[in-house]
Amino acid sequence: MINLTVNDQVLSFEGDPNMPLLWFLRDEAGMTGTKYGCGMAMCGACTVHMDGVAVRSCVLPVSAAQGKKLTTIEGVGATPVGQAVQQAWVNLDVVQCGYCQSGQIMSASALLMQKTTPSDADIDAAMSGNVCRCATYVRIRAAIHEASGALDKGQPS
Repeated sequence: MINLTVNDQVLSFEGDPNMPLLWFLRDEAGMTGTKYGCGMAMCGACTVHMDGVAVRSCVLPVSAAQGKKLTTIEGVGATPVGQAVQQAWVNLDVVQCGYCQSGQIMSASALLMQKTTPSDADIDAAMSGNVCRCATYVRIRAAIHEASGALDKGQPS
């Protein structure tokens, strides 16, 4: 049995330890906000946090997450950074089709947890593994800057 801490809840899994974490989250835990995109860790739609670091859940086996703290799009809004990022996304109307946005928000939140005032180059580097077919990249970058500013002021964006 594998015990996983997801969004501060302990969940047990008795299946194949090599199952991708994405399928555990979606099919076993019912957390469908994390999306399947490419299945090869190249698009970022499946991004979650593992101990605060953005990881691609489509290629990460469930067994690799045991003993780690996992945060999904369903839980990131409970953190000040996640809340600021989500509010900035709304304020700047970032979402177009929305499919990739949970992964985008997770990568942006991980960046801001590590670097509260990122440069454009920092943002581009952190977000380079997240693909948006609607090309909302300019609004994504602006939203990250807005969230950063809100965090610096200690208030919601």
